[in-house]
Formats: sequence, C-alpha cells, structure tokens
Amino acid sequence: MSSSERPEVIEKEVKEKDYKEEDKDEEKGGFVDKVKGFIHAIGEKIEEAIGFGKPTADVSAIHIPHIDLHRAEFVVDVHVTNPNPVPIPLVDIDYLVESDGRKLVSGLIPDAGTIRAHGSETVKIPVKLVYDDIKNTYDDIKEGSIIPYKIKVDLIVDVPVFGRITIPLEKTGEIPIPYKPDVDLGKIEFNKFSFEETVATLHVKLENMNDFDLGLNALDYEIWLSDVSIGSAELSKATTIEKKGNSVVQIPITFRPKDFGSAIWDMIRGRGTGYTMKGNIHVDTPFGPMKLPFSKEGGTTRLKKNNEEGIDDDDEEIYVDFDAAC
Repeated sequence: MSSSERPEVIEKEVKEKDYKEEDKDEEKGGFVDKVKGFIHAIGEKIEEAIGFGKPTADVSAIHIPHIDLHRAEFVVDVHVTNPNPVPIPLVDIDYLVESDGRKLVSGLIPDAGTIRAHGSETVKIPVKLVYDDIKNTYDDIKEGSIIPYKIKVDLIVDVPVFGRITIPLEKTGEIPIPYKPDVDLGKIEFNKFSFEETVATLHVKLENMNDFDLGLNALDYEIWLSDVSIGSAELSKATTIEKKGNSVVQIPITFRPKDFGSAIWDMIRGRGTGYTMKGNIHVDTPFGPMKLPFSKEGGTTRLKKNNEEGIDDDDEEIYVDFDAAC
C-alpha cells in the first residue's frame, strides 16, 4: 500500500472506533436511565399501594383555662392527620410565644406521643406566661394593657419512606396583662339602726383600669371597722364595668354595732375610725373568666345623718361616711 493511502485507512479506523465508543455510551446511559426509571416507577407503585404520605397539621384552637393577676395558662390544640397505614411517632414539639418579635416564652416537648394509622389526633400543648417575667424583661408592657402574640410550633414526626419531617405552624392572637381593680367603700347606708342588730347597705365603688370590659358576676368580701369584723359574704351581682370606667355596687349587710366597743362611740362623736375591706371580684372578660383580688385599708369613718343632726330621728337617713383613704 502506498504511503499516500495510509492516512485514509487510519482515519477510517479512528472513526469506526469513535462510533463504537459512542454507541457503547448510549447503550450504557440508556440502560442506567431505564434502571432508574424502573426503580422510581416501582417506588411509586409501592408508595401508592402501601399508602405512605406526608402528615398534615394545623392549630385548631387556643384555650385559656386559667388567667389571673400573675399568669396566663394557654392550651394550644394542634390537629394532626396521619394518612399512613402505620402509626407515626411525634419525635419533638418545639414552641415559641413572641410579641412584636420579642420572645415571651419557649419550650420543647420530647416524645409527644403517636398518631394512629389512617387517623388523626389533637395534640395539646400547655403554655404558661408569667407576667412578672414579661414585665421585668420589657418595661413598656404595662398592667391593664392588651398585647399581641404569635405562637410558633414545629412538629417533628418520623414517617416511613420520608424519614423525619418538620411541620411548622403559626397562630396569632391577643392576651391581657390584667390590672387589679381599685375598690373604695363610699358609705354605709343604714336601713335599720340599733345596737343589737343593724341592717345596712354598703356602697362600694369598683374602678376598672384595664383596656377591656369586666363583666361582674359575683363579689366576696369581708369588712372591718376599727379592727372588728362587721361581716363577710358572697354576693351575686351582674353588671358591666367598662374599660377605664367605674361602677358602684350596693351590698346588703347585717351586723351588731355593740360589738365595736368604743369604736362605735368614736364614730357617733365624729372622731372617726379606720376601716379595712378585702375580697375578690369574679368577672368575665374577652379572654375568659377571672378572679381578681382587692384590698382597701385606711380611710376615716363618721356616723352622719342627711340633715347633719343627731341620730335619734328615725325618719332621717343615717349613714357612715368614708373620707379619702390615708
């Protein structure tokens, strides 16, 4: 063969070799793709046949079973649905409560239970807000105010096929920082006056310093004049004390003035004597029922008549007047 023909032969051999290599790569790639596709199809068929899927969840409700001047207790209801044919465990529940981007409280609940196969469960997350902790951390949060909150919940579940999954949830709302009511005893109006038994009516002024209405349902109290208890009782009384407003409640009471000793004579002579009143008001609020304690000490009491004369005229109204507290 002449030297001029060799390049053509060599080039042909190289082209044939390159063609064979490309053909092998195509055959190899096609086989791998077919295997992957087969495995994927088998996986989908298995998943479809067995019924594995990702669980779903949402915050169905938030309850406030207890709230008072010191703390608020939440219960967050999280409804979780499991579409799988086997139970799935709740590995962890991580929660955070914040207000305007500021952390109020957070916590972690490990091993929170199991969601049954092809079923759903309501998981309850207890949360406690201590008002002193909040007020000590954030000076601008004042008693009597209403603050916004956001609850963030991360549910971590372990699902076959998928592994561990985190389901993030959020819910917003408002919570009050209650302010205890201010109580003043304006006067005691006597319906029947005698040293053995006196029937009277207490005129009690309740002032609501909160940014929300108080629906007064009941009031329990005990009152002392000159360190002598003149009675205690629980009164059912329905009235509404509007936010930043006040209301006067009339409370009937029966007592024996002769038990006061010298204190009753000081009142009659106009010298006055101190008083103390303590108790609780039971109210409804937009956030649930509350039991709010009150205490009032001091003041000066004087026995008077409307005509400012003696106390022996049965036709005149006799009452005990209470000056401003000391």
